[in-house]
Amino acid sequence: MTKRILRSALACALAIAPLGSALAESAEKPAKELTVGQKAARERMTQCSTEWKAAKAAGKTEAATTWPKFWSACNTRLKAVKA
Repeated sequence: MTKRILRSALACALAIAPLGSALAESAEKPAKELTVGQKAARERMTQCSTEWKAAKAAGKTEAATTWPKFWSACNTRLKAVKA
C-alpha cells in the first residue's frame, strides 16, 4: 500500500514538473507593447463605456439596446469621426 502511494506521488511530481518550468518561463517574458490600432481601440472602448453608463443612468437607452449593440454603433461613429 505504501509503495502504491509513493509511486503515485512520484508520478504526479514528474507530471507536474514540466508545468512549473513552463510557468516560470512565461512569467519572465516582458509584455508586448500595444500597437497604435490596439491603443485606439481601447480608447474608443473606454469612451463608449463612459457614454453607455451615462445613457443607462439617465434612462436614455431603449430596452432592446444591449452593450454589444451600443458598442458597435458607438465604435463605428467614433471611427468615422477620427477618419
